Amino acid sequence: MKAETKLIKTKLGLLQLAQQLGNVSQACKIMGYSRDSFYRLQELYDTGGEMALQEISRRKPIPKNRVDPHIEEAAVQMAFEQPAFGQVRASNELRKKGIFISAAGVRCVWQRHDLETFPKRLKALEAKVAQDGIILSEAQVIALERKKEKQEAHGEIETVHPGYLGSQDTYYVGNIKGVDRIYQQTFIDTYSRVTFAKLYTSKHAITSADILNDRVLPFFEEHGIPLLRVLTDRGTEFKGKPEHHEYELYLNLEGIEHSKTQVRHPQSNGICERLHRTMQEEFYAITFRKKLYDNLELLQQDLDEWMQYYNTERPHSGRYCYGKTPMETFWESLPLATEKMVNENFKRA
Repeated sequence: MKAETKLIKTKLGLLQLAQQLGNVSQACKIMGYSRDSFYRLQELYDTGGEMALQEISRRKPIPKNRVDPHIEEAAVQMAFEQPAFGQVRASNELRKKGIFISAAGVRCVWQRHDLETFPKRLKALEAKVAQDGIILSEAQVIALERKKEKQEAHGEIETVHPGYLGSQDTYYVGNIKGVDRIYQQTFIDTYSRVTFAKLYTSKHAITSADILNDRVLPFFEEHGIPLLRVLTDRGTEFKGKPEHHEYELYLNLEGIEHSKTQVRHPQSNGICERLHRTMQEEFYAITFRKKLYDNLELLQQDLDEWMQYYNTERPHSGRYCYGKTPMETFWESLPLATEKMVNENFKRA
């Protein structure tokens, strides 16, 4: 129910309550209104009915106090051309062009057009690009890239089809007597949420590349689509000098773009962090209480069984899953990736 409708019903309720009680003072005391307010509302109701009871804002726009239309248009255009500029800098840049408007005036204009914050200006720019197909300036491109980096830093990942972006991370499982430390390499397709996990007794560049070579890439090749990009944190098992680092070398060899999280922002790879929490609660916490493991192979076997359940039977609440399993989502969205490949090949031809 809208706030305006609720307000009308409250005022109408005051009038009806006074009529039922036959006592204006008592009705006002119960409803929290003064007698003056009651008689004012009654007069409004008698002359205009329920709609006369709606709240009328005391703040009415004064058109004569607004800037000239050409100045307003220039301020709005500045928001699109330089979305990263604040109101002070925008005012200064407009003055250089002979358009005089204060910083406060710029803000008022932007507020009227829903452009007063940087995220709102970026959103409006994206909408304008989509509608008009304009060519972006360097400043606009930089601003949109900043938005993209900020989204990834808060776990908001841009993904449009299976294989578009994979997220990979290392998870410390624990220490098993006779086996030593156990690490899990995790990979998840950010669109379909199809997941792969493999256990190792160490974490370094070779093990990070091994899961891609052994499980991930064969899966995508089997279904005829490529893996375009992988997002990781800046751990030493993922990041190093490209000419010497095994993981970086492997990605270059396979033609996979490598994106890394922002410095001191481990939550950038939040999709893996959430998955690890699920695995800990639904698999590891249970299986370690049911069985004693003395070798890595047995634990990997049970993990593979659980991963099969996770991918094919367990409903997922991911952004594009809508309650379907990851594999159901993958199969249904596979045409998106195929269509993208056809379009790319057409452009190259």
